[in-house]
Amino acid sequence: MKILLLEDDILLNEAITQYLSSAGHSISSVRDGDVCLKILEREAFDLLVFDINVPNIDGLTILATLHEQKKMIPVIFISTLIDIEDISRAFELGCFDYLKKPFHLKELSLRIDRISQAIQVQRKHKRLSASYGFNCENQTLYFNNEPQVLSKRQSQIIEFLAHNRGVVCSYEMFMEDVWSDVEVDVATIRAEINRLKNNLKEDFIINIRRVGYMVKIPR
Repeated sequence: MKILLLEDDILLNEAITQYLSSAGHSISSVRDGDVCLKILEREAFDLLVFDINVPNIDGLTILATLHEQKKMIPVIFISTLIDIEDISRAFELGCFDYLKKPFHLKELSLRIDRISQAIQVQRKHKRLSASYGFNCENQTLYFNNEPQVLSKRQSQIIEFLAHNRGVVCSYEMFMEDVWSDVEVDVATIRAEINRLKNNLKEDFIINIRRVGYMVKIPR
């Protein structure tokens, strides 16, 4: 996993960095909250490991800022703070885990492994609506965990939309990615997607007039 570590204690920062690097993770480490936020503006990470009380911008404020920017990245907080209000705020902001210092590095590694497994499951399974999900591994659409029978082209449409949730997919994008094997016009794309929509028990495919289609990321 690509991990960003925010820890102002030099020795602990170095110990965590060395331990997680030896476990096969890619670690970027900083000791200042302002520097941390600037890095997050230009780089993407799979996981954040944050101390709370760090110079300039504290870990909780950074997480709140990320949420305002709609950047949802799993976070493990490591801190000496034991006040229930601080811990409650951390979880309210969406942290995945909270480790009180001092802790064993093996325990941190085990918790990271658990989050890594959860991320892998999420990447394989794309939720499309309250009841529909698409499994990227076996390329199957599920309704309430029951596999649905689709034509090859319809399955390609669902796969394309699932991988581009939250993005308006233009007709040109469908031509290049879904109908790359044949010449196709807009009318044909509309007709095939309408047939697919008519077979769905929940209509999660949104028609963007004169542009294309999209699937919103479910809340």
